Amino acid sequence: MKVDLHCHSNVSDGVLAPAAVAAYARRSGVDMWALTDHDEVSGIQAARQSAEELGMRFVSGVEISVTWAGETVHIVGLHIDENNPALVAGLAATRSGRQARARDIAALLEQAGIPGAYEGALNYVANPDLVSRTHFARYLVELGVCGSTSEVFRKFLTEGKPGYVPHRWATLAQAVGWIRGAGGIAVIAHPGRYKFSATAEGALFDEFSQLGGKAIEVVTGSHTPDQYATYAEMARRYGFLASRGTDFHAPGEARVEFAELPSLPAGLTPVWHDWK
Repeated sequence: MKVDLHCHSNVSDGVLAPAAVAAYARRSGVDMWALTDHDEVSGIQAARQSAEELGMRFVSGVEISVTWAGETVHIVGLHIDENNPALVAGLAATRSGRQARARDIAALLEQAGIPGAYEGALNYVANPDLVSRTHFARYLVELGVCGSTSEVFRKFLTEGKPGYVPHRWATLAQAVGWIRGAGGIAVIAHPGRYKFSATAEGALFDEFSQLGGKAIEVVTGSHTPDQYATYAEMARRYGFLASRGTDFHAPGEARVEFAELPSLPAGLTPVWHDWK
């Protein structure tokens, strides 16, 4: 069974509408699929309906932005009740600072010689509450400033670069609490993407486990093939379930497409192992 439990639509920073992401995943052979938009669950109803019509098993999800040790970490919630009041309120609070950050990013980019970036980024935004760095990246690619969104992030939108603006997100305890309170399973998204030392990473895993977190992403479009083995070993060491997902945002934009993502390494317990 081909499973993908990390995908984005234009409700957050993806390009396709939820139903279109479902159709694209199904055409690529996906059997079980989750929509996990950033800090937003309003696309789940359309995603569920489309997945069911296509004969694909649907898992309701979300990806919550967290500030931990001064860095941004993403926590995926799977099998959530998207109507849970505490989760909905927590996500709304987490989203609330994005507009101000977007204007600050645009001001810094203008100082770097790129005017009009806020308005340009909005051309890529379907949900005005969720203007993100990815929308700015797509606009800078459109301008020809960079050749890809990943190049934009490297040159402009990460710490120490001319368009980087830090933001205070939810705490790890809040994110895991909202997910568990909504009946879901908390998963650390793409752990290999964070620039933590081995000691700090271990502290993150320990705290996450103590809070009731259950899984980490092992095979993801945000990991290199070498990292699949690294985080398979981490899952075994900490007793985590293993998750899998492309981190899809747009056709041709990800490192790995739906059909190309490898299976989980042997010897791991999939996060979906006991789902009825």
